[in-house]
Amino acid sequence: MRGGQWQLLRLIDGLRAAGHECELLARAGSPLYAEAERRGINVHAWTLLSIWKRSRAANVMHDVTHAHDARSHTAAVTAGNTRLIVSRRVAFPVQPNPVSRWKYRRAAHYIAVSRMVQQTLVYAGVAPSRITVVYDGVPMQPPSHGSEILVPESPDPRKGTALALQAVKLAGFDAHASRDLERDLARAGLFLYITQSEGLGSAVLLAMSAGVPVIASNVGGLPEIVEHESTGLLTANTPRAIAGCVQRLMQDRALAQSLGARARALVEEKFSVEQMVAGTIAVYEALA
Repeated sequence: MRGGQWQLLRLIDGLRAAGHECELLARAGSPLYAEAERRGINVHAWTLLSIWKRSRAANVMHDVTHAHDARSHTAAVTAGNTRLIVSRRVAFPVQPNPVSRWKYRRAAHYIAVSRMVQQTLVYAGVAPSRITVVYDGVPMQPPSHGSEILVPESPDPRKGTALALQAVKLAGFDAHASRDLERDLARAGLFLYITQSEGLGSAVLLAMSAGVPVIASNVGGLPEIVEHESTGLLTANTPRAIAGCVQRLMQDRALAQSLGARARALVEEKFSVEQMVAGTIAVYEALA
């Protein structure tokens, strides 16, 4: 489960709470499918054929179809869905080939997770009027009073887990690589998020919601949520630069606590689940 899957589940929970009926297609056997079943969501096994069939039916049966990954996007436009919304969460550019250009011309509207992602869509030729920025929303976590340095564990080499652990060791500390961020935040005194590419960073928002001071890579959409020296620290992706930030916040706990407190207030003000759901519903209503 990555940030996009958790955002989807929070969105569906919010939509159902607001009285909207939802149907989810997800890969059978995936953590998303299992979690959706556990929550009582109307979920069906994902195949290219099932998406194609349901996308065609959705023009009659559903007010909107919302694609959350590239394959769903492709299947829905191939099926001729005319009320298709596509979420884009990644920071890398749209591929400049005829197939991508064809695909990106055919969705009715795009939801970008940050202004940075919005710009990648504009560069790909999507009209700004067809893009709405809706930031991720996270549930507020209990304030953390821990002392551990927390690093998200990821096999994705672009996420920089190895670099983060190397930098923490260089700084003279130990770190815990977390597979369950919500569980582990209670013992965190610092959250280190190192990545080569990032659309926004919902894991960072989750740490901020617990008042955990954050050090994050100065890439992608991360500067839209981490204001350097105010709600966290931004760093270059080098072991020495990261280690310097770690030493600074581990040695100056008053600064770390003030960054964490301002970060928590920012999440409560601008990045709640309720705001994310309301922003998405507004896009649905404009299209439907």
